[in-house]
Amino acid sequence: MGKRNRIKDRILSVVLGILCLAWVYPIFMILFNSLKKETSISTGTAFQLPTGETFAGLANYVNALTSKGFLTAFWYSLVITISSVVLILVCCSMCAWFITRVKSWYSKALYYLFVFSMVVPFQMLMFTLSATADRLHLSSPYTICIIYLGFGAGLAVFMFCGFMKSIPIEIEEAAMIDGCNPIQTFFMVVLPILKPTLISVGILETMWLWNDYLLPYLVLDRTKGYMTIPILIQYFRGSFGKVEMGPMMASIMMNIIPIIIIYLLCQKHIIKGVAAGAVKG
Repeated sequence: MGKRNRIKDRILSVVLGILCLAWVYPIFMILFNSLKKETSISTGTAFQLPTGETFAGLANYVNALTSKGFLTAFWYSLVITISSVVLILVCCSMCAWFITRVKSWYSKALYYLFVFSMVVPFQMLMFTLSATADRLHLSSPYTICIIYLGFGAGLAVFMFCGFMKSIPIEIEEAAMIDGCNPIQTFFMVVLPILKPTLISVGILETMWLWNDYLLPYLVLDRTKGYMTIPILIQYFRGSFGKVEMGPMMASIMMNIIPIIIIYLLCQKHIIKGVAAGAVKG
């Protein structure tokens, strides 16, 4: 029996290793091509390593940073991501607290509406959403977080509700006996207990927001220069089908590196938070 389990473990390790290589391989290809000269990136040479003749150093990265306004797009992506994540964490954790503590038909209906929102395709809403955002003046990087709150609330409320059910209500009752009002009870007692789920939800939402392309493309007013990094990358595609592949690959690398670093540093919190919310939900 032990020998059979060891064989299964080895097979599983091999399968996971192959899947890991399949995930990492495209990233390395982007990295290698971002270090090549523009004339050396083609269909036939895309999978070849840089050589002395094709190596361009950091020229593509310098071009990406200076030619299309990368730093401005980076700032807008940062503003959108941080403001949206903070808004989602605060509002959705409070909503989940209400749903789990108020036992009524409308709290249950509210919970199922949040869960249902996770399965609604974005394509069903995008045209109406674009018109509504323009009408309500939500087409700037500083106001689009309100729209992201609606799209990110489903997953966040679902995970917060799952973890909130494991918090003993006696802790909150003790805080109220000591004189805390509901707002103080939430921010001073409940919110610190939610730390594992706060971190995991925050990281998952950050990965989604940072890489999102379609919603900012539809909502942001690009006539005022508002664009995120995913939108900026397409501007390396010029007229008559010409594509600046070197700077484009460099921009993609600079876009994914921050998220990879954040994920690697915080992956244990993601697993802990998702497991805590899923098992108890």
